[in-house]
Amino acid sequence: MGERVSGPEIERLIQLLARLPGLGPRSARRAALHLIRKREELFAPLTEAMQVAREKIVTCSVCGNVDTLDPCTICRDERRDPATLVVVETVADLWALERAAALRACYHVLGGTLSPLDGVGPKDLNLASLAERVARGEIREVILAVNATVDGQTTAHYITDLLAHFNVKTTRLAHGVPVGGELDYLDEGTLAAAIRARTDF
Repeated sequence: MGERVSGPEIERLIQLLARLPGLGPRSARRAALHLIRKREELFAPLTEAMQVAREKIVTCSVCGNVDTLDPCTICRDERRDPATLVVVETVADLWALERAAALRACYHVLGGTLSPLDGVGPKDLNLASLAERVARGEIREVILAVNATVDGQTTAHYITDLLAHFNVKTTRLAHGVPVGGELDYLDEGTLAAAIRARTDF
């Protein structure tokens, strides 16, 4: 067991940074050292930004996005198609789709996926509010943009059944060969999905 080489305050900083996704103890130490070296230009602005975020960030009561406004900026955007609703698992997925800028639709964040093994059932997700939004009658298409995992597909099937009695079209994202992908590097499941979803050339 190595001896501690810094004071408890710095050790606490490293421990907190290590809790962030993608940062292990070694990366956290590097990040802490960088912050300490650049404390005049990084520490104060970062501390201020985190304090403001802690005080002002809220969860959108309409879609589940995080923002400083409720309803959020996306829900307030009148240029979006109110008849198209994209259902995602997490806010990170919503942000990824927004970066792609492929469509200007509205969103609904589930807050996870159904996972019986982990004890996550329908009541643990934002499914009731999804049904309420669709029941209002303005939405014509629900795009299920969930991950191609077992839990993601289980959730997609559940939502399809949940919305079956509404007059709404339910679609899902295509699965298959990624743009720029080489067949030799793809797994069998992805190749099989690509074959099944083939289109005219």
